[in-house]
Amino acid sequence: MSMTSADVAAYLDAHPEFFNEHADVLANASLVSPHGNRAVSLQERQLEVLRDRVKQLERKLAELIRFGQENDAITEKTTQLVRALFLERNTAVLPNLLVEQLRQIFSVPAAAVRLWNVAVGADQEYAQAVPADAQTFANSLMTPYCGPNSKFEAVKWLPDSLHVGSVALVPLRVGAAPEAFGLLVLGSPDAHRFHAEMGTTYLARIGEIASAALSRLLK
Repeated sequence: MSMTSADVAAYLDAHPEFFNEHADVLANASLVSPHGNRAVSLQERQLEVLRDRVKQLERKLAELIRFGQENDAITEKTTQLVRALFLERNTAVLPNLLVEQLRQIFSVPAAAVRLWNVAVGADQEYAQAVPADAQTFANSLMTPYCGPNSKFEAVKWLPDSLHVGSVALVPLRVGAAPEAFGLLVLGSPDAHRFHAEMGTTYLARIGEIASAALSRLLK
């Protein structure tokens, strides 16, 4: 019965004493280096394997550090947003302040918000009538939508809406309420700025912050 390479590997794993009992095999073993067609000793091959693993770990560490730095930056920006909303005492200007801060702090090219059933600021742009189908769409969003501009009604709220390539739509609701009371719209001419594969954790948190602040305007 012939043995496969997997059988040999399994045997050596199960019998670590093999090379102690057959030291001549270990001493005479030679392997082909993956970094050139040259024969190397087992010890040299082990060193090469270890070096490759170290390089992989270094790349992984660098990636984790980069992710950590990016998360720290987003956390700091989110803190700036929360601070600005907390410090504003005039409830009626909160929606406009939210939009302004999102554009400035997060470098969002375009942003808008619409609220319905408001008791404060009914004459403001953010309180203009929103079609029933747009409200129904907002109610259906349990998480932010990120993707191409598919001619959503809400995109029309953005300035220069004809040149918006991608959007993020964030529902505003009180806690876990099934119905939304508003919709936050972020847009960019870059078709890849907001895409379906991007994480929405921070967008959802921004939605929660915005919802908590703007719920004070409701009837």
